[in-house]
Amino acid sequence: MSTPSLWKHPDFLKLWTGQTISRFGSVVTRTALPLVALLVLNAGPLELAYVVISQSLAVLVVGLVAGAWVDRLRRRPILIATDVMRALILFSIPIAQGMGVLRIEQLYVVAFLEGSLATLFSSAYPAYVPSLIGVDRVVEGNSKLAMSASIAEVGGPGFAGALVQIVSAPFALLVDAFSYIVSAISIALIRAPEPPRPPRESTSRILHEVIEGLSIVRRHPVVFPLALRSILGHISGAFYGVLYSLYLLNELHLDPFLLGVVISAGGVGSLVGSVFASRVVDRIGLGPAILWMAAGSSAIGLLTPLAQGPVFLATLMVFLPQLIGDGLQTIEGVAEISLLQGLMPDRILGRVNATLEVVSHGIGYPIGALIAAGIAETIGVRGAIAVGWAGMAVSLLFIVFSAVPRVRRAADWLAAHPA
Repeated sequence: MSTPSLWKHPDFLKLWTGQTISRFGSVVTRTALPLVALLVLNAGPLELAYVVISQSLAVLVVGLVAGAWVDRLRRRPILIATDVMRALILFSIPIAQGMGVLRIEQLYVVAFLEGSLATLFSSAYPAYVPSLIGVDRVVEGNSKLAMSASIAEVGGPGFAGALVQIVSAPFALLVDAFSYIVSAISIALIRAPEPPRPPRESTSRILHEVIEGLSIVRRHPVVFPLALRSILGHISGAFYGVLYSLYLLNELHLDPFLLGVVISAGGVGSLVGSVFASRVVDRIGLGPAILWMAAGSSAIGLLTPLAQGPVFLATLMVFLPQLIGDGLQTIEGVAEISLLQGLMPDRILGRVNATLEVVSHGIGYPIGALIAAGIAETIGVRGAIAVGWAGMAVSLLFIVFSAVPRVRRAADWLAAHPA
């Protein structure tokens, strides 16, 4: 007998609905926060880099400890608490703007605090999903949760761009603050009790548990190449995080609304990718899906640094990588998180998630942000975007020359490679 769809799983639907709304708000912030710096505070590439570094420093400072906490504590209360606190932090920006005291330093502080809480949420969330729906259904669950993010990507950036023009960038952030409240309520309404955490085998200090998580990632023939690729990929991706809005607004002369439309194209592509993710993974396997989807995304991404000409042509050249590339990246992301959830025991899943988050966002991203700002000052924003694309393309080699492409199913790999 076939297993009922997760669309008929009431608790999963609560999680999915809350995350869809929360993701929508987060997309608004991702679009609006750089515009607060650019349009309200007249920030340049270096100030934008500091915003990114503030978020990344938070990941580096709290990430590994957050993973150990997640493996010690129940995950659902962590998710609820972090959502509520993130809402309160974001409320501070429109309040400061309304009082006429908003400064770039406040953006740095907000970015750090929000990044700290997001790191804790990101460590707990992938570890909570298998306990809610079962390890055997994580590909389906991750595909549907990716759909949640994709729906937000479709409407969020365009709405954010229009909202910035109507009410200004600081007040656009209110959408995200309220979305976190909705997310917290939706998770609190889940009726299925979370299984108790297994008893710890020792009373080791949290530092020892952090070191254990790092050691597991370092020794694992599948997870370690993914970590290496993530480091270089996030160093290179930071070029886009710091410079993409500046590139589209100042180099290609798009207005904030067109900026939102371009980013929304990524949401459409991601939505299509999320619909087909489980089928692609079932057809070609987890590891091959990671490799081939990343390669396809890299190929179409070359159009972004090459974009030029009239506004229509330039918009089209950045629109297509968002549309197609984000769809392929969504399938890649579903395959990667499902692979980790399948390979890693529950008792260490939080630390593995946190370790990958730290090496990518905590180490790779701030390094990349500083390099991006320096290169942009030296050879211009377009040249820096090209360097970022090249780095992401090279990062694929860590996957090509590893065991990852040979892992079709996590269960098969574990059977062939017992611990």
